[in-house]
Amino acid sequence: MSGNTGTDRGTEPGGGAGDAVRGAGVVVTGAGGGIGAALARRFAAEGARVVVNDIDADRAGAVAAEIGGTAVPGDASAVVDAAREALGGRVDIWCANAGLSSPGDAFAEEDVWAAAWDVNVMAHVRAARALLPEWLERGSGRFVSTVSAAGLLTMIGAAPYSVSKHAALAFAEWLSLTYRHRGLKVHAICPQGVRTDMLTAAGSAGELVLAPTAIEPEDVADALLDAVAADRFLVLPHPEVADYYRNRATDPERWLGTMNKVQRAWETGAR
Repeated sequence: MSGNTGTDRGTEPGGGAGDAVRGAGVVVTGAGGGIGAALARRFAAEGARVVVNDIDADRAGAVAAEIGGTAVPGDASAVVDAAREALGGRVDIWCANAGLSSPGDAFAEEDVWAAAWDVNVMAHVRAARALLPEWLERGSGRFVSTVSAAGLLTMIGAAPYSVSKHAALAFAEWLSLTYRHRGLKVHAICPQGVRTDMLTAAGSAGELVLAPTAIEPEDVADALLDAVAADRFLVLPHPEVADYYRNRATDPERWLGTMNKVQRAWETGAR
């Protein structure tokens, strides 16, 4: 971002991802591996000053050392102040990437639902609360939410995950429509399967639905930088998700019937 002029680098002459990112203070939560680590590496390669956050201090430190960034380990909900200090007092881009896969059905334990809501939704809300006053005052800031295609569609076998990711998308949409005229730019990353530990944790449901078209974390980072260059809200590393989303909206009965067939195929396979 540029200085206190209210102008975001992405809107300057010759703008693009490089202009929006170069020299920016970037924080990536959940960056000890997977998508988060790929985002941190890509931002660093584009010339950003990167804070690497992860609940696992060793993993955060390893990624930070690799990219020349700064590790700020800890709960993603509570590191805004420490990350801001590490960046010299200014955060330009916040990537709310930390998340829980949270499998389970309607009978999942209350603590599973609570954890999914806390990490997948409330961590985003808490970060926004801490960042918005600064961003709105200077007229620029960028909030990146790693949502998942489950937030646009759903995921079989993972009710807490699907529901909380829908809420994460809703919050990102709300931020964008409320503050875009005041300089806030928001991106919602919605991939399907990505070859990370989270895909492994999805078990047989992930193998059935996500694994066949799974991509690398670096592909997600590429898609985000393209969206930053275009100032595009929705980031779809799997372009076909747009068609699924459209079908869900225009013919929900057919879409639900198709998803129920996937559910039954999964149940049959599990048996």
